[in-house]
Amino acid sequence: MGLWNIVVPAVTTVVSVVFAALVLARWAQRRHLNSLLWGIGLLMFAVGTAMELLYGLAGWQPWVFRLWYLFGAVLVAAYLGMGTAYLLMHGKTRWVAHALMALLLIGSVYAAYRVFSVPLDPTQMIAGELSGSAITVKSVRLITPFFNSLGVILLVGGAIYSSWLFIRKHILRNRVIGNILIALGALSPAIGGILQRLAQLHFILYLSELLGVVLLFAGFLEASRAPLPAAATRTRIVSREQS
Repeated sequence: MGLWNIVVPAVTTVVSVVFAALVLARWAQRRHLNSLLWGIGLLMFAVGTAMELLYGLAGWQPWVFRLWYLFGAVLVAAYLGMGTAYLLMHGKTRWVAHALMALLLIGSVYAAYRVFSVPLDPTQMIAGELSGSAITVKSVRLITPFFNSLGVILLVGGAIYSSWLFIRKHILRNRVIGNILIALGALSPAIGGILQRLAQLHFILYLSELLGVVLLFAGFLEASRAPLPAAATRTRIVSREQS
């Protein structure tokens, strides 16, 4: 296995852990459910990429694969998406978020049971990659699209919807940019997974995961940045024109 099999997952894991720590620290201060779920989702992402790192260092281990598949392939997108759902669903729509969360928790238990009990055949994977091909029971692999579809719809859809609201109201340009970056970051690993299967180049997935978490992190920081007051903005514009 090449050095990139170690370096890229290692960098992605570090970035994910730092990002998760920042989000969970915010949750500890404000106790908002969206921050808690985003933090959990980012820790799941970190577990998935850490398993990729272990695979690059030590090769095939069934427990490494099972942890990677459960947290990195099945659950992460759904929990990040639920964080966005709790951010956007208030008042009369809050029950929708609660209902989705209940279904997600039940589905997570079921997914964990199936992933840790299914037979594995690592010879079905392309050399050097971690992929669902090692799972010999197709019904288990069909679990993944349901979780990922939920996550992509909530995360990407929520980011696009938020951007549209801010654009329509002509306010908070930083949140428009931040939400666009979040949407791109959420799509990056999915696109990488598709390219991996089509081109059979396993390093594409690892690079897309790194790009994805960097874009998510940048989007989070940009959206969280306090906007300049109108007076300060005018002063900055005038000073630039005079310089």
